[in-house]
Amino acid sequence: MTEPLAVWHAEHVNFARLLDLLEEHVAAFHRGERPNYDLMSTILYYMRNFGDRVHHPREDVAYARLVGRDPGMQLVVNRLLQEHRVIATAGEDLLNRLNEAEGDIMIPRAALEAATATYLVYYRSHISAEERDVMPRAAQLLTQDDWAEVAATVPASPDPLFGDNVQERFKALRMQIAHEARVSRQDSTY
Repeated sequence: MTEPLAVWHAEHVNFARLLDLLEEHVAAFHRGERPNYDLMSTILYYMRNFGDRVHHPREDVAYARLVGRDPGMQLVVNRLLQEHRVIATAGEDLLNRLNEAEGDIMIPRAALEAATATYLVYYRSHISAEERDVMPRAAQLLTQDDWAEVAATVPASPDPLFGDNVQERFKALRMQIAHEARVSRQDSTY
């Protein structure tokens, strides 16, 4: 069944775009500029609420079904499950650092940069491993029943940022993403 995998992949692409945008703002911080902390916090809010509470629980069920069909995947799945917990914890830590910085609490620059680096490295590595190691096996082995079980994990809900009806709190972020895409297309035509 390809549709759930296509959705899974599309969400990974969207997450990667947000991670890139987050990294750009941290780079501004590193250069001594003031990044858009509100936008960065909105990215983290989305990643924690959609990624950690919708996307990852569905993956967890898919992983379990996959291990049931291919026990040789257990080690890879164990690592990915652990990464879900690390990503959630790193996301919480980064959000705390952003809230401190946004509230003009003096925090060492290195603390914010380290929190961001941890989050970015884990999340990007995690997405890469899923795309490389899990998704091809899931495409081969998981059945309609498996995917129905995955879909039943979290009630169907539209993506509040990348869906058709963008939630109010995400409108500025959606506009920033659209702007970045336009700039990127313009740069590639030169």
